[in-house]
Amino acid sequence: MTSPHAHTRPALQASGISAGMGLMLLAMLITPLIDVFSKLATANASPTLITMVRFIVQALCMLPIVLWTGSWRNFSWELSFYHAIRAAVITLSMICFVATLAVMEVADAVAIFFVEPIILTVMSSIFLKEIIGWRRYTACGVGFLGAMIVIRPSFQEIGYIAVLPVVTAFGVAVFALMTRALAHRENPWSMQFQMSLWGIPISGALLLIGHVSGIEFMAPSIPDLTTTTWMVGVGTVAALSGLLAVYAYRAAPASVIAPLQYFEIVSATLLGWLVFGDFPDPVKWLGISIIIGSGLYIIWRERRAASLKPVTNSENTVVSP
Repeated sequence: MTSPHAHTRPALQASGISAGMGLMLLAMLITPLIDVFSKLATANASPTLITMVRFIVQALCMLPIVLWTGSWRNFSWELSFYHAIRAAVITLSMICFVATLAVMEVADAVAIFFVEPIILTVMSSIFLKEIIGWRRYTACGVGFLGAMIVIRPSFQEIGYIAVLPVVTAFGVAVFALMTRALAHRENPWSMQFQMSLWGIPISGALLLIGHVSGIEFMAPSIPDLTTTTWMVGVGTVAALSGLLAVYAYRAAPASVIAPLQYFEIVSATLLGWLVFGDFPDPVKWLGISIIIGSGLYIIWRERRAASLKPVTNSENTVVSP
C-alpha cells in the first residue's frame, strides 16, 4: 500500500528549495545596500568608524536571536583567542573595502571582491589539503585575469587603492578558512555574535591609533544625523542579509544556493547606477563576466567532486564585506 505521504515529500522538498532560492535572491538584492550606505557615510566618517558602528548594530540585532535560540550557552570561551583573530581579520578586510568604496564605483569593487571564492579554493588546497584538480586551478587563473581587467582602468584612475578589494577578498578567504576549522566545535550564531563583539574593541583600538597618529582612514569623529543614519543602515542591512542567507542555506542545498550569490553583482550595478550614476563600461563588463563565469565553474566542479565523496567538507560561500 502506498503511504499517503509519499507524494507530499517531493513537493515539500521542492517548496523548501524554492523558499531557499527566494531567500538568497532577496539577500543578494539588499546586500549591496551595505556598500551604498558605506559609500554615502564615507563623506563624513572614516572607514574604521563605519566598520565599528556596523559591528555594534550587528551585535544588537543578533542579540535577541542568540538569547532566543540559546546559542549563548554554546560560547566556547577557550576559543576566544581564535574568535579574536577572526574578528581582527574581518575588521581589517571591511575597513579596506569601505576605503575603496570612498573612491571606486560600487559595482567595480563588488566584482573584484568576488575573486574571494577563487582565493578560497587555492588556500583550501594549501592549508586544508583539499584536492583541487587542474580544471579548477585553470578557472582560478582565468578569474584573476578577469579581476585584472576590472582593476586596470580603476588603477589608472585612483592608483593602488584599486587593489584593496583583492586584499579584502584575501582577508575574507582567511576568515572563511578559520570558520571552517571552528564550525564543527561551535554554534554558527554564537560564532557570528562573538565575531561582532570582538570587532567592536578592535575597531575602537584602531580609532584610538588613528586619533593619536592622525591617519585619516582610522580617524574618529562625531558624525551628523545623516551620516549616523547611513552607518546604522550598514549594520542593519548586514544583519538582515546574513540572517536571510543562513535560512536560505537551511532550506536548500548549497549547490543550488551558492551560484545565486553572483546576483549581488547585478544588484550592486543597478544600485550604483540609481544612486551614484555609475555604470561599468564594456571592458569592465568583460572582466565582470569572466569573474562570474570562473566562479560559477569552480562552484560546479567543487559540488561535482563533493558528490562523489561520502562526506562533504567544502563550502564555497561568500561573506559580504
